Amino acid sequence: MSDSYTNVGYGATMVGGGRRPAVLVVDLQTGFTDPKFPLGGLPMIHAASDQTAGLLEVARRRRVPIAACYTAYHTAAEMPHWKVRAVREEFFYGHPCTAMDPRIDHPDNFTYAKTAASMFFKTALVTWLVRQSIDTVIVTGCTTSGCVRATVVDAFSYGFRVLVAADCCGDADERQHRSNLDDVGRRYADVVDRAWVEDYLRALPAG
Repeated sequence: MSDSYTNVGYGATMVGGGRRPAVLVVDLQTGFTDPKFPLGGLPMIHAASDQTAGLLEVARRRRVPIAACYTAYHTAAEMPHWKVRAVREEFFYGHPCTAMDPRIDHPDNFTYAKTAASMFFKTALVTWLVRQSIDTVIVTGCTTSGCVRATVVDAFSYGFRVLVAADCCGDADERQHRSNLDDVGRRYADVVDRAWVEDYLRALPAG
């Protein structure tokens, strides 16, 4: 189905996966995945967490590196001007909402805290990716319209091939989820699903 974007050439080509991928997991911490927390009861994020956990099992078997982040602050003074109440009130080191979801957490992951929307902003992620000669990032996590999108844009800006596993991402609203996937798919990334990513990972040379 054509639209004003495709008519003028948006989404005209597939980026495709490269030879050295890594999986990025955005903010699948208990603050977003455990219903006892204010942001933890969103069905799409629970589904995305389950899908991501399955994808990570395949990635580990294929020895594909995994980076997982959570959002946390020492004090309110270092926090950006978030408009999300739960983030402003709870996302501090030591609060249980900052723990990684146990479905995601693994000792082999590169796990670290971020302080802004993107996984890349003032973190060691680029250094970690470059040291392993990564050319492709597979983005998963939450939320699609917020930190996932910011991570996609930064990954694109740093020159990585970007794949977004749509069913491994979640948001509060299906419309915003779909709209943002559609938009990054027009501009910055290939929007695929978990099955596509797993087939791609299995086709990589061993090791």
